[in-house]
Amino acid sequence: MLILRTQLLFASSLLFIYTYSAAQQKPNDEQIIRNSMFKQQADWNRGDIAAFMEGYWKSDSLKFIGRNGLTYGWTTTLENYKKGYPTPEAMGQLTFTLLSVEVLSPTTAYVIGKWELKRTHDNPGGHFTLLWRKIKGKWVIVADHTS
Repeated sequence: MLILRTQLLFASSLLFIYTYSAAQQKPNDEQIIRNSMFKQQADWNRGDIAAFMEGYWKSDSLKFIGRNGLTYGWTTTLENYKKGYPTPEAMGQLTFTLLSVEVLSPTTAYVIGKWELKRTHDNPGGHFTLLWRKIKGKWVIVADHTS
């Protein structure tokens, strides 16, 4: 009986350790969003606007608020980026500084940060507020206010 208890205790301990370590290795929603932001930064810095846009919701309901006001749609946002940043030189090197990443619910998150472009002749920058939603299992930006 003592051997059986010892074996059960040992097996339970192993199961707990395995479950705990697996849970620790799986990134949480905040880390997934942070990773997505830094992937976007890397995509931008490679001059790949299309890859950068993969972080956005591919929908006509995507909202982007910038210096020209509110626009709608993933395609419109992509075209505006291409028009505003037609060359790798115009794109410069992007740096995001994430000031706050708040997961508000299992399907909604809110991000506040700073952006800066390093270019040959200037270094524009500003702040952004992003509303993220988990849609079909993937975190995407559904509203972007960048100034």
